[in-house]
Amino acid sequence: MQVDMRVLVLGSGVIGVTTAWYLSQAGHEVVVVDREAGPALETSFANAGQVSPGYSAPWAAPSIPVKAMKWLLMRHAPLIIRPRLDMAMIRWTVAMLRNCTHTRYALNKGRMVRLAEYSRDQLDLLRRETGIAYDGRQQGTLQLFRTEKQLADVHKDVDVLKAQGVPCEVLDPAGCIAAEPGLAASDVGFVGGLRLPNDETGDCFLFTNALARMAAERGVVFHQGVDIQALETADGRVVGARTSQGVLTADAVVVALGSYSPRMVAPLGLKLPVYPVKGYSITARIVDADRAPVSTVMDESYKVAITRLGDRIRVGGMAELSGYNNSLPHLRRETLEQSVGSLFPGGGDLKGASYWSGLRPMTPDGTPVIGACQVPGLYLNTGHGTLGWTMACGSARVLADLMDGKTPEIEAHDLSLNRYGAWAGAFAPGYD
Repeated sequence: MQVDMRVLVLGSGVIGVTTAWYLSQAGHEVVVVDREAGPALETSFANAGQVSPGYSAPWAAPSIPVKAMKWLLMRHAPLIIRPRLDMAMIRWTVAMLRNCTHTRYALNKGRMVRLAEYSRDQLDLLRRETGIAYDGRQQGTLQLFRTEKQLADVHKDVDVLKAQGVPCEVLDPAGCIAAEPGLAASDVGFVGGLRLPNDETGDCFLFTNALARMAAERGVVFHQGVDIQALETADGRVVGARTSQGVLTADAVVVALGSYSPRMVAPLGLKLPVYPVKGYSITARIVDADRAPVSTVMDESYKVAITRLGDRIRVGGMAELSGYNNSLPHLRRETLEQSVGSLFPGGGDLKGASYWSGLRPMTPDGTPVIGACQVPGLYLNTGHGTLGWTMACGSARVLADLMDGKTPEIEAHDLSLNRYGAWAGAFAPGYD
């Protein structure tokens, strides 16, 4: 494509704002549009706070079908399915189950780690170049195992990490406490952990807003509080978007609307395999620093991340299939409190914690959708699931390079919508 384009970015979450930043850095005129009053007020607002390439893994794992049946009977289940007459949910669920094989898990995890590691490197470069601050910590993360079965199963992930050149170490309980001294106060009988020393933490909301301010200073225009009604086309090409404040035209449009991306592109005949998977978090003030986490601890039993963000503890996780629903059931809060309260008792003010939920845009194979599609002028950067913060900078840089006609610094052909073939449900041609 030509240089110095006018690009319209739809969405001002962490994916949209990083996309705008890297496109602006490449010399393009960039306009961002979002229905919210400011950046990062939906899924990017109170996520788990991890930048964890080493833990990048699809939910579609070989053990998930059996585990899901057990989780249906658990009070504090990491996966909650609320059956509904929703063909999109049914197709997505069946497609995810088709990815629950050892071969596909290794393939999907490999490309997710590839993108996430690249993204972490881009974040590090951005931090050094701009001095951006967001309560970040570069002190590694720890995946904690409460059962011998969890510990035994970690070898599959370790194999993939080693193949990708990612430093990691399997720790015994004493090693876990050495990495996270606050665990010494826990009476949970954890058996070991997987530590990723290069992983990071940080407040995604603070990061996104800081980057948006820097982008605005460099000429990026933000239209906040503006409803995006539809994509505008002419002669078979996307040429802008119709909004509540009129039509905005552009040479190229990037859809970075998270879980709402499929609805935006559907009128063009595109079937984007992204479905909202709801996650929850609580944020508590630290009351005893010695009993709080140093960085992030991933509680494998509950699929919950417990993260230190400055003087706060963020506890986030779980996955709920219930459509476009942002309700806050008390039982989900109990699960988060159960996890952090058992591992870091007395570390945070749980009674005074704020409670939040967000809709993560998930693909059946766990990998985001990045790049051009069959409609000229339209680009996608969506489907990051639980890893939007982890993959944001790398995804945006890859997309900016593709839009400039450059070869990205990492392999990117398997990140595009083309990997799904003619997506038409769970058994799309070319999906393999």
